[in-house]
Amino acid sequence: MTIIDGKALSAKTKERVKKDCEELIAKGIKPTLAVILVGEDKASQTYVASKEKACIAAGMGSVMHRLGEQTTQNELLSLIEVLNKDDSIHGILVQLPLPKHLDTNEVLRRIDPNKDVDGFHALNVGKLNSGLDGFVPCTPLGIMEIFKEYNIDLVGKNALVIGRSNIVGKPMAALLLNAGATVTIAHSKTKNLAQISRSMDIIVVAIGKPKFLSADMVGEGATIIDVGINRLNDGSLCGDADFEAIKDKCSFITPVPGGVGPMTIAMLLSNTIKSAKNELRA
Repeated sequence: MTIIDGKALSAKTKERVKKDCEELIAKGIKPTLAVILVGEDKASQTYVASKEKACIAAGMGSVMHRLGEQTTQNELLSLIEVLNKDDSIHGILVQLPLPKHLDTNEVLRRIDPNKDVDGFHALNVGKLNSGLDGFVPCTPLGIMEIFKEYNIDLVGKNALVIGRSNIVGKPMAALLLNAGATVTIAHSKTKNLAQISRSMDIIVVAIGKPKFLSADMVGEGATIIDVGINRLNDGSLCGDADFEAIKDKCSFITPVPGGVGPMTIAMLLSNTIKSAKNELRA
């Protein structure tokens, strides 16, 4: 059993990003990420602060727009339009979730697809599902980097994605399919899930339920990728998989924290570098 070290791989990725950044700056382009945060959500504030810190550490530009809870749809869309037209901005990220009075789909639709480093724009979603080059959501992209780093072969493997969100589940399934895996998507309404999951070579669980994936759901030698991050009553963090109960059955498993999480921000930086390189080629 191998416990996957997401922190080490994230550090390695960030070093590569830093080197790429230095090369781009030498050519007159400073890769810059603009982040928009609307409202006072504590978790979102924490995420945004860590993204800003990571950008600065990599030598990239970081532009923060912190907007009040009562920001209107038109005000937000106007800011996005300004950033779309600003040639010094290579990536635009709107931190989700947005306050309930704002239309998330319309906000994401208005981001320039060439600056959509979160990979949520319908054009980038379409490119992913068509096997074309575009921006891919950061968490699934980070998981693909994990597979590559640990030489986990996906071709012909039976892969199960538990969760069907636009942010993780659906793009993860598309990436696995594009890589040659045979993919099953499960969700809250799936029947006989334990029976299905026991036969799988690879399980990616992203359902938002603490320790949901139990020992009786995992077959011997499976690879488990745990996307969940849940805070228990005692303040400790755990994933969507019951790590202690299933780790000895696995060939590979990601811990929580320290597994998938660190890769998400690393891939956000990587996507911003990709956008800057696209500008250089244009």
